[in-house]
Amino acid sequence: MRTARHRRDMQASYLDGQLLVAMPLMTDKRFARSVIYMCAHSDKGAMGLIINQKAPHISFRELLGQLNISTRDPDRVARDLIDIRVHVGGPVETGRGFVLHSSDYYAADSTLAIDDTVSLTATVDILKAIAAGRGPGRAILALG
Repeated sequence: MRTARHRRDMQASYLDGQLLVAMPLMTDKRFARSVIYMCAHSDKGAMGLIINQKAPHISFRELLGQLNISTRDPDRVARDLIDIRVHVGGPVETGRGFVLHSSDYYAADSTLAIDDTVSLTATVDILKAIAAGRGPGRAILALG
């Protein structure tokens, strides 16, 4: 039987909101020299994003174009939001995008609050909100 203290100790050992840094001699090329932000970690599994590797062949503006998301009203869209860097989020689900962002944006059905300041959203709606100038104040887009 698990006690309340045991549950608290277990929760304290999870890595939500923490950074994992690959050891210099990491032999797995997918994670070599990686810094991973842990979005979720529990006894059921873990999910993190590589946040220090820029995607080499696509910009945020190009991604919006591929998704047919219009940015035609430049007065409504801050330049720093349109110039968001696209990162290689990881080797799993490379066709899927994740936006790690400040908690000033929240979509009830699709945003995971990681802590009081950082959230994660993985739907196209956040990209549309960013393009319309209604997105989060700070964001990183990660593919995979």
